[in-house]
Amino acid sequence: MAEDWNASIIKEFRENDGKVGGRFKGAPILLLHSYGAKTGQERVNPMMYQSVDDGWAVFASKGGAPTNPDWYYNLVANPEGAIEVGTETIKVKGRVVDGTEREAIWSKQKADYPNFAEYERNTTREIPVIVLERA
Repeated sequence: MAEDWNASIIKEFRENDGKVGGRFKGAPILLLHSYGAKTGQERVNPMMYQSVDDGWAVFASKGGAPTNPDWYYNLVANPEGAIEVGTETIKVKGRVVDGTEREAIWSKQKADYPNFAEYERNTTREIPVIVLERA
């Protein structure tokens, strides 16, 4: 089910120069290309991002589920990947941020998109923040 949903968002993103409608209308969306931690197989996941000085911050929220999303573990195991932003594809390297850097990015995301605060309330884990920097 989630794969079908992701596939439809990926298709819409690519057909509309990086823009999607529905519940993500107007939100900053990118497509993250990561590689399976065990398989090395390429995976593509649509997600919201926040522009930061070093690149793009993404959030392993998984809607407030008790576990991190698979793409997070893939990126930790294989930090080099790529993103599609608008019509551009950019090679990136991901790094998990913590401390004051994480707090500043995460606080802004929750203020700009209150659903992220709800995700935080729905889980006991700290939602990872990953900065994707040009490789």
